[in-house]
Amino acid sequence: MLLINCPYCGERPEPEFVYGGQAHVARPGTEATDAQWSRFLYERDNDRGAHAERWRHFHGCGRFFNAVRDTTTDRFLATYRVGEPRPKVSA
Repeated sequence: MLLINCPYCGERPEPEFVYGGQAHVARPGTEATDAQWSRFLYERDNDRGAHAERWRHFHGCGRFFNAVRDTTTDRFLATYRVGEPRPKVSA
């Protein structure tokens, strides 16, 4: 079973969590063009290797947090709270 380290609750089994998409995606302002909204809604990075993601501990504390996960091995390299900078990790 895959274990994920919630930065608020500690290590928990993967079924307690819900994937929330790519982390650090800035929402466009009210003056954004249709093209900017389209990029925000539909375009995401598809990196191979270390990738910053947003997760929610749905069946635990309910909080969102960010994680760096290696997409080739499905291994979590780091987890950190929303608002904190992405840690430097190597896959």
